Amino acid sequence: MSTTNNNSSDIKQAAENADSKQIVQNLKSDKKIDAPESLSEEEQTSFIEDELRTDK
Repeated sequence: MSTTNNNSSDIKQAAENADSKQIVQNLKSDKKIDAPESLSEEEQTSFIEDELRTDK
């Protein structure tokens, strides 16, 4: 079980060991994000059933 002191030292250690060149490279890279898949009609369900809606 970790304590607050251990969490602080873990964060401090990670900050001290961070590679600034790698961070800059990661921020500069133009990674393409895949477009979301189209849902089938069966998968396109609303959170509230249309017959129960009162705002129409």
